Amino acid sequence: MNRTKNQIINIPNLVSLIRILTTPLLFYFALTDQPNWFIGVLLFAVFTDVLDGFLARWLNQITAVGSRLDSWGDFFIYSTMAICAWILWPEIIIREKLYWLIIVLSFTLPVVISLIKFHTISSYHTWSVKLAVAITVVSYVLLFTGLLDWPIRVAAIFCLYAAIEEIAITLLIRHELVDVRTVWQAIRYKRNNRTVNPEIGSK
Repeated sequence: MNRTKNQIINIPNLVSLIRILTTPLLFYFALTDQPNWFIGVLLFAVFTDVLDGFLARWLNQITAVGSRLDSWGDFFIYSTMAICAWILWPEIIIREKLYWLIIVLSFTLPVVISLIKFHTISSYHTWSVKLAVAITVVSYVLLFTGLLDWPIRVAAIFCLYAAIEEIAITLLIRHELVDVRTVWQAIRYKRNNRTVNPEIGSK
């Protein structure tokens, strides 16, 4: 498969950019106390997270730039989710504060550690993070629409595991890598003394 490693402007990257641009809209609906619109736009933003990866593979427009842009989009959206939840539903956050704190730290600490070591946010796209994000988004909607509260506690467990794996990857590898799917892959890179991925940029 040919990979256009240096291509910046393509459809998947534009979709990732749209996700970033939904951030001020989400803040607007939170600050104006419009939870239904907030949830609707949030679901659209999450859909773009799925869409950009699908389009990158389908159109053969997989790039390292796209992988990093996807990670920045995730960082903006999931940070916004946490802040806006406090704005809209503070009483629920207080009630579920332990699990909420675990989830927030699980998304924050891997980013902080990557920034310290590599001066950029990590872009590993591990399978554990993908699963944790899916469970967290579903539990987030269920919690704040008043349908179910226990799934957020399950999400906290998955997020904690995903965070531990991402931190382990950052500590194991010597140089910044993208698309390191598991900690075992990072261990193989370390053993083989690799500084670049054999395949780069798959979302």
